[in-house]
Amino acid sequence: MPHESRTESTDRIERSILIQAPRSKVWQLLSDAERFGRWFGADLAGQRFAPGETARGPITIEGYTHVMFDVKVERVEPQSLLSWRWHPYAVDPKVDYSQEEPTLVTWTLHDAPGNATLVRTVESGFDKVPPHRRLEAFRMNTGGWEAQLDNVRRHAEQG
Repeated sequence: MPHESRTESTDRIERSILIQAPRSKVWQLLSDAERFGRWFGADLAGQRFAPGETARGPITIEGYTHVMFDVKVERVEPQSLLSWRWHPYAVDPKVDYSQEEPTLVTWTLHDAPGNATLVRTVESGFDKVPPHRRLEAFRMNTGGWEAQLDNVRRHAEQG
């Protein structure tokens, strides 16, 4: 069972997982938008993660194909950190989320013994999500990050 840790407050979700793969491989899965989309469940063909740029494409997960993966990249520090802002659990096509304050998602990679990589994901800023949808967004993204960390682990550990 891979090492996992959790930290929670009302404003942030923190998750980490130990992946039995070298940092360079894990970094490629996180920082290359098209590869990221494959394991995350979004069609990001032709997109890239670059500071100040937006990456956008349809979610490919059954039941969420009406939702767009839409992030504005803040920082890219090769093999170390990737961060973006997005609107958490923005799934209702009738709602304009653009006036809401986005949360910040930060991925960090750390070397671990045995050529493994510790991946940490933090999503912060939930206290600024409108009260009528804050709890649902927090709850859904909490489960979502657990599933997505498992997805990236499976993809990285594949031969």
